[in-house]
Order: sequence, then structure tokens, then C-alpha cells
Amino acid sequence: MSNRRVVITGLGAISALGVGAERNFQQALQGQSGIHLLELPGNHQRAGIPAAQIRFPLPELIKSSEHALFDRHALLGWSAASEALQQSGVTVGDELSEQSGVFWGTGMGGASTVEAGYVDLFVEGKSRVRPMSVVAAMNNAAASQIALRCQFKGSVNNYSNACVSSAQAIGEAYRHIHHGYAERVLAGGSEALLSYGVVSAWEALRVLAAADAGDIARSCRPFSEKRTGLVLGEASAAVMLESLESAQRRGATILAELVGYGASNDSTHITKPDADGQARAMGMALRHAGLDAAQIGYINAHGAGTAAGDLTETQSIRQAFGAAADKLMVSSTKSVHGHTLGAAGALEFVMTVQALASGSIPPTAFLDQRDAQCDLDYVPLQARHGQAMEAAMSNSFAFGGSNVALIVQRY
Repeated sequence: MSNRRVVITGLGAISALGVGAERNFQQALQGQSGIHLLELPGNHQRAGIPAAQIRFPLPELIKSSEHALFDRHALLGWSAASEALQQSGVTVGDELSEQSGVFWGTGMGGASTVEAGYVDLFVEGKSRVRPMSVVAAMNNAAASQIALRCQFKGSVNNYSNACVSSAQAIGEAYRHIHHGYAERVLAGGSEALLSYGVVSAWEALRVLAAADAGDIARSCRPFSEKRTGLVLGEASAAVMLESLESAQRRGATILAELVGYGASNDSTHITKPDADGQARAMGMALRHAGLDAAQIGYINAHGAGTAAGDLTETQSIRQAFGAAADKLMVSSTKSVHGHTLGAAGALEFVMTVQALASGSIPPTAFLDQRDAQCDLDYVPLQARHGQAMEAAMSNSFAFGGSNVALIVQRY
């Protein structure tokens, strides 16, 4: 099959920063943090843990009679997906529905539904769980509900690969269209795992950031000398990917072109990142895009705020970009929306597209004291506007050693 160009015609996002892709981007540009102290429902709390929690009511997009079918991660998923669908102008049930798919990512899927079932059985002493627990908790629940509501009848693929899940979903959707298997794919990811059990498991790993004594909102500080770890968040983000021909036939507004996807595995350690593996993913994306390193103006870094992760990413960017690394702008928007795990790649990719289109680079918020070993231009504290760029990259790295790099170019 012929290799086809893949373009982006719709964006969607919801996170602790707010509802809508534009709202999320503007908050990130202003360095407005969505991080507060975690507040869990019920009596079981994890006191003193900062989190990027969605504290506002979710958009009312699902009938109340259907809520039993939806875990929170699927509700978030449809919020972002429906926005991307609407912006794209794709008509539900049109003549291309059989050539349209959904590729979605999530790290832990319906974790809160599973946990609620265990509480019912083992704590409350009930003999059964809620009837729709399986269809709400299954990892492909969000992907399936999105396809159902979009009436997309092509391939529906679900990716669960820790923190690269949604980035990989976007990359594989790109390949799917590029090689002629579909005309369009709604791709992205969602995560909602701020439950007592899941947060407790992350706390046991000793990777969570301490609450900042002066201001909880500043608790996530990627690339900072004072960084103490990652801050968990919940979110969803989506992009409508189409073949260039499909978008042109519809007269759709093209936001950017997806031109490069690189994926690799460290194969060195289950949690410790490896610069060689990360550099391989970035190098693969550059080669696939047919771009020189110097043509990339901005990288939205994985930048989770861990001691090992931020240093390794700095090293891997230098390894992949060589001398061009010193001219790159690099920032981590996790400083304001936290680490949204399976949704992170998609949320940060959406912001990368927005940065490229607008020429405005979101800052690494709260980076007032950079780690001397993290020696790139991390766009500290303040956004930069009027930055003319040809292309930009988004990095995602995961426990298990998986790495993904995505490159978007001006159309």
C-alpha cells in the first residue's frame, strides 16, 4: 500500500487544568498549576499527597441511565474524544465510517471500578458487585464507548503500556493511516486512578513528590535542583488523525501534520530509565520524518520530576540531537498538570501541536533553580511567544522501558 500523509484535524483535552484543549493550553502557557492536596471520597485518605485532581463536575455528555456502564476513565475519554470529533467536523455515521477507527491508551483502565468491587466484597461483606463492573472496568472500555458513539466501524485498538500508552496509540494510528488501513483514526488516551488503593501502591514505590511546604501547587518541579518526584494526575486527550486526502475532500481545517513516530524498549531495567533506549526512539522518529535534528524547534519532554528520569532524558536528548540540543527549547508541562500516566502522551502531544501552531512555548513552571546536570534550555518560569518553528517533538517514557517520540510539522 502507498504511504500516505497523516494530518491532524481535531484536538480534545480535559485535565486538572480545565475542560477543553484550548483551556488546558492557555493554563499551561500561564504556568497555572492544577495541583492540590489529594482528596479521596470516603474515610480512607492519603494525607499530605499532592495530586492533579479534576475537582470540577465533568461535562454532562452521557445520559444518567448509562452511567453504570462508565468508569471515570471512560467518562474522561469521551469528553476529550467528543471535542476532537466536533472540531474535526467529521459527521457521525458518514460514508467513511467503515474506514474509521479508534486507537486508545490507558495504563490501568477501570481501576476505580475494580477497587470499588473489591471494597464491596472484602470490606463491606457484600456477595456481589455492581452488574456492569466488567464492561466498565475492562481496559478497552473507553475505546469501545468512543467507537460506539462515533459509529466508527474500523479497527478499535487499545494500548496499555504504562506511561507511553496514549503516545503509542497515536503513533500506531499514524502508521495505520500511513500504510492505507484506514482513512481516519480518533486516537488518544485517558486515565483516572486517583483511588486509595492505586495511590497507595504508587506511594509504596517512593517516587511521589513531597508536598511543597510553601505552596502545594509547586510540588511538581521537573529538572529542578529541588525536585522530589512525580505528582499523579487524571486526564484525557484526543486527536483526530486523517489521511491528507480525507481531510482535503471534506475541506477540513488542518492543524498540523504528524510526520514521525519512534518506539523502542530499553531492555535494561523495569523502572530505571536508559538514555540509549530513549535516544533510539527519538532518532527513529527523526529518520521517519526525514528531518534533521536542527529542524526540531521544541520538545515537550516526558519530564516527570524524578531524580533519575529528568537526568536520563537530558542525556538522551543530547545523544539524539548532538550539537542541535543546545538550540532546542525543552519544557515539561507536567509541572502544572501532573503525570497523567496512560493519558500523558496524548495530553502532551496535544499541547505540542498547539505550541507549533501558535508559536507559543509553555514553560517548565516553578523551575527557579535548575539542576546543574540538567543543562538544556528548559524554558523556565515564563512562556515564550512568537517562536517560528518548522517541527516539534513530544516524548513519552514508561516503566517497563518503553519509549515513544512523536514529531509534528507545520502543514
